[in-house]
Amino acid sequence: MCIVDLITRECDDQVVVVLRGELDVTAATAVVAELAVVAARERDIVVDLAGPEFIDSSGLAALVRVRKHARKAGGDLLLAAVRPQALRLLALTRLTDVFSVHAGVDEAARSAARSRRPAATAGGRARRRDQRQDRSRSAG
Repeated sequence: MCIVDLITRECDDQVVVVLRGELDVTAATAVVAELAVVAARERDIVVDLAGPEFIDSSGLAALVRVRKHARKAGGDLLLAAVRPQALRLLALTRLTDVFSVHAGVDEAARSAARSRRPAATAGGRARRRDQRQDRSRSAG
């Protein structure tokens, strides 16, 4: 059975989901249900995979489904601290080409924060440009 702990990292404004136990067919549905709720309200989710002793194909499918939920909501699901057995499974199924896989939670959180910055900067520039245009119209 897999236990899902939700931990919010305030410093990077990231949600880190810590999984423990076995991410297998018996736990996959519950994990998808819990993480889908998180994906609906958070842009990016970092899943800490240091804890699960075992992940089977149902567990991988659960992570893929949650990633789809996150992507539909405009975010992403990043994997962190993946154990060697799970990393081999990700590589064999070529999911290392799909997921953003990181050595640790901090690295994944920084990556998610970096991916968010360009959009925020571009939006900020557009707002400043619009404000300047508004001021010049009202002055003229």
